Amino acid sequence: MDTFKKLKPFYWPYKNYFIWSMVFMLAVTAITVVYPMILQMTIDDVVIGGKYYMVPYLVFGFVGIMGIKGVATFIQQYTGDLFGITSVYKMRNALYEKLQFLPFKYYDNAKTGDLMSRLTADVEGFRFFLSAGFSELLRFFLLILISFAVMFHYSISLTFVTLSTLPFLAVVVYKFDKAVHPAFRGIRKSFGRLNTKVQENISGINTVKSLSREEFEIGKFNDSNKEYRNEFLFTSSIWAKYFPLMEFLGNISVVLLLAYGGYKVISGELKPGELVAFYSLVWYIMWPIMNLGFVVNLFSQAKASGERLVEVLEAENEIIEVNAPVTKEKLIGDVEFQNVTLRYGTEDQEALKDISFKAEPGKVIGLIGSTGSGKTSITQMLTRFYEPAEGKVLIDGIDVKEYSLESLRGKIGFVLQESFLFSSSIKANISYGNPNATMDEIIAAAKRAQAHDFIMELPDGYDTLLGERGMGLSGGQKQRISIARAFCINPSILILDDATSAVDMETEFRIQMALKEAMEGRTTFIIAHRISSLKNADEILVLDNGRIVERGVHEDLIHQNGLYQRIYDIQFKDQKKVLDSKVS
Repeated sequence: MDTFKKLKPFYWPYKNYFIWSMVFMLAVTAITVVYPMILQMTIDDVVIGGKYYMVPYLVFGFVGIMGIKGVATFIQQYTGDLFGITSVYKMRNALYEKLQFLPFKYYDNAKTGDLMSRLTADVEGFRFFLSAGFSELLRFFLLILISFAVMFHYSISLTFVTLSTLPFLAVVVYKFDKAVHPAFRGIRKSFGRLNTKVQENISGINTVKSLSREEFEIGKFNDSNKEYRNEFLFTSSIWAKYFPLMEFLGNISVVLLLAYGGYKVISGELKPGELVAFYSLVWYIMWPIMNLGFVVNLFSQAKASGERLVEVLEAENEIIEVNAPVTKEKLIGDVEFQNVTLRYGTEDQEALKDISFKAEPGKVIGLIGSTGSGKTSITQMLTRFYEPAEGKVLIDGIDVKEYSLESLRGKIGFVLQESFLFSSSIKANISYGNPNATMDEIIAAAKRAQAHDFIMELPDGYDTLLGERGMGLSGGQKQRISIARAFCINPSILILDDATSAVDMETEFRIQMALKEAMEGRTTFIIAHRISSLKNADEILVLDNGRIVERGVHEDLIHQNGLYQRIYDIQFKDQKKVLDSKVS
């Protein structure tokens, strides 16, 4: 029950719904046990005893009880559903909120499809148990207890003989629970992996088709689907193993009832109607116990789902604010790294090693190096996407850990290498970081990013609705809208992570002119693979394997016979050959 205790804050506030559901469930259960008693009176008093005047009373009494049971059942089911649905509404919101604030380190290892599975299938599995599982479990116990009481009233000895198999049945149910819970957890995990495969395939469908890898992807999905099927078959085999045994033990009880109960009727110790009522009451006990597997099934699924939900809710968030964080209306843009070391995973896996540099306000810092050299990691530490293992990152002389996250990140504009657009209007995408932006400010940002002209050519202009991830726009158009979005927040620090990689040379030149204007008065970090994008930077940092191996301006670096010069020669050797041939 540890999982349910951890999730208690989500369902316990709505316990009134649960209590009312239980009250009416108690009424329904009590009325259910009245049926055998009416049957006993009909046989013993009316059929055998000849008291025919009781027939109208029994009929109207039965109809009235049925009506009361119908109303009570409706209220019990409605309040039960209200309890479950309201609880998981709060839980789903909490999960989504948690995912919004978890650090990048969490998403480095998480799978999108698995997270989607937790917010949908796992939440729904837990909801179904809250709505039906709890009430069914209590209904079973109440039905058993009330039935026991009535059976004891009829015959104590027959009760003990008939239910002598119950201890064995309880042992079987216990073993069933122990076996079925890990099986359902396996189903949940395999479903998450299956979901991940679908999500990855749909997201990368262009790559799949361009490389004609449809058959390969079908094979991968088939493997995951087969794993999911096998997990279900394994769970079904557990059901097939235990359920017949439970049914067998239940039928043994019926045999004992008929044998010993028949003897007591013949000897005159028990009336025929009481034996018939006894038979119904036995099934009111045996049926819940035999179907306890269904409740155990719900409980196991809910427990497996709850464990996966708790994993998200209890995921550690290393990026936390201090008690009284610093907030500023505007940053000056003075950035300094002091002996910063960053580790993503294990202690010896260093993404950055002893990084130190200073970027004065309004200066442009270029970052270049091979893939994985640490360029993006430097900029991500400015916004506390990752925390340094050693050293400090200062902005305006204050450690970034002292800032309010909202205040800090709201003044740093990012234009990422892979532009991401939401399924909404172009206007909403540009103003995403500044929801209060006026239309004039949105248009001004788009013009700076060289996006205004092509936006006005679209059918609905700035109100044009984009497809998922910006479908319908070219890579260059999506990138320019992404750049406009960064301009719209009027950032004090601007980070351009290979921002012009998706545009042609002419568009790149126009954007560079716009960026030159936009960078005035702002501290700017430019991450680029093209030297042409950062050769005018005030300082260029050349990174290799997480370290700064060279630094300086373009003209100095191309003469140092180092990594920068080799990159320069590779990128410009064709141009040099053309120039040399013309000179000769």
